[in-house]
Amino acid sequence: MTDIPPILPNRALQKAYDYIVIGAGSGGLPVVRRLIDGTDATVLLVEAGEPGFGIAEIEDPRQWVPLGRGRWDWGYDYTPTPRVNGHTIGIPRGKALGGSSAINAMMWYRGHPNDYNAWQAAGCNGWSFRDVLPFFKKAEDWEGGESFWRGAGGPLKITTSKKLHPVAQAMLDGAADLGIPVIADPNGESNEGACPSNLNIADGRRWSSAHGYLYPILDHPRLTVLTGSQAIGLTLERGRCTGLRHLVNGTVVETRATTQVVLSAGTFDTPRLLMLSGIGDPAELKRLGIPLVHALKGVGRNLQDHPLVQAVVCRSKLPLGEVLDNGGGTMMNWKSQAGLAQPDVHSFPVQGNSAAPGLRALHDMSGTVFSLGAGLMHSKSIGDLRLLSADPFGPLDIQPNYFAEPSDLEATVGAIETVMALAETPAFSTLFDGFAAPKGRLSRAALREFARNGCSTFFHPVGTAKMGRDDMAVVDSRLAVHGLDGLMIADASVIPVIPTCNTHAPVTMIGERAAAFLLEAV
Repeated sequence: MTDIPPILPNRALQKAYDYIVIGAGSGGLPVVRRLIDGTDATVLLVEAGEPGFGIAEIEDPRQWVPLGRGRWDWGYDYTPTPRVNGHTIGIPRGKALGGSSAINAMMWYRGHPNDYNAWQAAGCNGWSFRDVLPFFKKAEDWEGGESFWRGAGGPLKITTSKKLHPVAQAMLDGAADLGIPVIADPNGESNEGACPSNLNIADGRRWSSAHGYLYPILDHPRLTVLTGSQAIGLTLERGRCTGLRHLVNGTVVETRATTQVVLSAGTFDTPRLLMLSGIGDPAELKRLGIPLVHALKGVGRNLQDHPLVQAVVCRSKLPLGEVLDNGGGTMMNWKSQAGLAQPDVHSFPVQGNSAAPGLRALHDMSGTVFSLGAGLMHSKSIGDLRLLSADPFGPLDIQPNYFAEPSDLEATVGAIETVMALAETPAFSTLFDGFAAPKGRLSRAALREFARNGCSTFFHPVGTAKMGRDDMAVVDSRLAVHGLDGLMIADASVIPVIPTCNTHAPVTMIGERAAAFLLEAV
């Protein structure tokens, strides 16, 4: 990698382009890249955030946590509920070229084959694991080379730690003591077990979607990249999406798309933009005073995310030394109940204190500590997103309904118990010096309260414009918006059932598939 950041060409905005892509994240950038590489079309990429080129805190994998709640984050929160003891949970979303891949934990993980077979079962024809595996592989430049399971030579560099931190190594070694297998690759034949994390890191730096997909084509004459431009509405004429209304230097501009608009604004801003444009549930639009243009009851519904308890915090006997990798380095997937078809719970180490504010207020965490995050990847609770006004910059009521399903809470509590047992294995004996949070082993009822107080998010919201054939589906199996021409969605909002993994890899795959559908039509 070069130390010289790229330069964003300053191109005059034209009145029309063949394709307009809204949102420069994990879903939108594969579309842009494949259109430029595979067609003669002109493409406009519209991003509300700044470029983010050459920013030290973005480039350095060790500095990713503070990126949330800052300049590079949209600043969204989940609405508090009694199920999480009234805590406000921040839900960072990237606001830069690369989208959330510019601020995330750099985890590349696609979960279990059953995740995508569940999409097929939910009415998404052609989205089984067998169907989507080639598109995962197409995105990958895996350090281990190409195999049946992995891809090489793709835009996204994927590596593992060159030197595991002692806390990360202890997770690998301790898993075996609990009867959890140690595996080489969570994106291989099985994801059940402890393993080194797959990371979007190259030469010690973050490798975002912008690095992989966008940087190589920034100078292409058929591509215009417009940053700092907030989308405020879609233009619709006689059942077709014809373009975009967006802000350019504070002025509303309308830009037309002669072939297709691809909406990749993310799980929160894609449904917001649809509703602002009169596309959504008629009752919701009436409440907001927005004229109905196209009725789709599912817009903003079906919100899903993974609850994460941050964290089991342990006192350390030794100084922890320099932070390595992304502050983690390994991960562990296992079944909360023996009879399950696939792992449903997940843990990762943190080389420091990662406790949520609700736990920091209740526990003494002074001194040298490390943490073990514990959470649920096969969550069943479903929420929704509602606009509180018709203002494009107005507040949102974002509700994942964490722990609405009692089984979600019970599985999460079981995950906490397992990681506490992990900390007490011989593998941690040189590090572990007792628990800081919780203070020690608790009853099941007390652990439920610990989970509520420590509940945070894995940052994996999906589902608010889901794919399928039922009355609540927003897009079809080719990602086209039901009942409208010229409009496709390619981001996490189309996911019908949340996969048991970090969402960067599945959303990248969705972007690759969206591009393939568009290229088929050329």
